[in-house]
Amino acid sequence: MSISARIADSEVLFTMPNVDNIHPLCLNCKNFLGGPSSGYYRISNMRYELAGRVALVTGASRGLGAAIAVSLGQRGARVGVNYHASAAKAEAVCEAVRKAGGEAMAVHADVRDEEQVRAMVDAVGTQWGPVDILVVNATGPQPFLAIEQQTWQAYLDQLEFFVKSPLLLLQAVLPEMKERRYGRVIQIGSEVFEIGNPRFANYVAAKGAQYGQTRSWARELAPWNITVNLIAPGWIPTERHDGTSPEDLAIYAAGVPMKRQGLPADVGEAAAYLASDSARFVTGQKIAVNGGNTLE
Repeated sequence: MSISARIADSEVLFTMPNVDNIHPLCLNCKNFLGGPSSGYYRISNMRYELAGRVALVTGASRGLGAAIAVSLGQRGARVGVNYHASAAKAEAVCEAVRKAGGEAMAVHADVRDEEQVRAMVDAVGTQWGPVDILVVNATGPQPFLAIEQQTWQAYLDQLEFFVKSPLLLLQAVLPEMKERRYGRVIQIGSEVFEIGNPRFANYVAAKGAQYGQTRSWARELAPWNITVNLIAPGWIPTERHDGTSPEDLAIYAAGVPMKRQGLPADVGEAAAYLASDSARFVTGQKIAVNGGNTLE
């Protein structure tokens, strides 16, 4: 996936990957500039809601994390772009953040490793000061496994990303958030916990645990004016889904009430709202960004 941004008429344009592979229903959106084939998505130009705020976005070198980083940067945030594998991709996202109006630095860490997490947070703190906004987004392989194929290790692999990693990250930033009586913690969950996707229990269970973790943290940290929320995206195509057949994309989109799939920028916009002062009285909530796919 290539991430880039450019300025045109004071609006940030975010390139989408493999647009030709996205079902046409997903592209029936007036926010595409120059038509769906251009790959550019219009992001609202509310640029200064987060001016001076320091954000750390994990797993931000691609996909949803990259879109979140750009969205926060567009509003003036200073964004630590965490990556694990590709420094080049992280630097490309940093450049997009800068062009969007923010500041950015690439920071390497395996978010499952306590020492690396603390070193990453220290690096961001040295550059800009304490982290105000923590976005927990990093993930790993997500294999589909029948019950007969599932092992306890398959569950632990997911829990490492969705329970252990959030804990390590929050513990690293929490002392200064409490001292300043301010913080925004945003977990990136999934609609799968409500849908209960088959052959995916290892992932679904970990995402459910992450949601419970979010709710408990929200109650515990509310007295310090630290909000903790979770965004639950639907199936939003990113480079992780390269090779998915148009038929599979069409089947999913047909079941969504809005009859299309979402875009990474949709998640970025939701994260920007939760990170802003506009959401100062919103905590412990799950925000579904899925076109109504989990309506009951």
